[in-house]
Amino acid sequence: MKKIIPALLTILVAGLTGCSTMQPDQNEIIKTELAKRLDLYGHRNWIAVVDSAYPLQTAPGIDTVVVGGNQLDAVKEVLAELKKAKHVFPVALVDNELGFVAEKNSPGISDYREKLKEVLAGTQVETKPHEDIIHDLDSSSKLVKVLVIKTDCVMPYTSVFLRLECGYWNAQSEKELRAAIAGDK
Repeated sequence: MKKIIPALLTILVAGLTGCSTMQPDQNEIIKTELAKRLDLYGHRNWIAVVDSAYPLQTAPGIDTVVVGGNQLDAVKEVLAELKKAKHVFPVALVDNELGFVAEKNSPGISDYREKLKEVLAGTQVETKPHEDIIHDLDSSSKLVKVLVIKTDCVMPYTSVFLRLECGYWNAQSEKELRAAIAGDK
C-alpha cells in the first residue's frame, strides 16, 4: 500500500499539470528512433521533444514520431542517449515565453518549469522567442535532418529543442583554426 499511494499521486499530479505520466513503451520508442539516427546525426542536426499541439511540419527534412507520455521523461531519455554519444552534444533551446506563462492560465506550469531546470541541469541552455527557434529549426531542416518527438503534454511553450553540436570540437578551437587560415597569430 505504501508504494501504491505515491504512484497514484504521481499519476494524479501529472494529469492535473497537463503532462501525462510516462508510457511503458515511451523510452523504448525513443531508444529505437535514436538508435536508427544518432550515428548518422552530427553537428547541426536537431532533436525536438514537443507538446501535443506542436504541428506536423511538412518540410522533407523533418521526421515526426509520436511517443505520447510524459514530456519531461522523454527529454530525460533523449539526453541520456545523447550523453552516450562521443561525436555530438546537445544545446537546449527553450521558449522565452515559458518563463512568462501564468499559473492561472496553465495550472502546473510553475512545477513544470522547476522540473525542467532539473532535467536540463548540466546541459547548455539558450532561451529564445518561440518563433525564432522555429525559424532556426525550419532553416536547418533545409540542410539537415530534424527529429521531432511528440508527447502528450498539453502545456504551452514547453517544447525543448536540442541542437546538436560537435562533441570533439569547440568554438575556441574553430576560432583558432580560422585565425590560422587567415594568417593571424
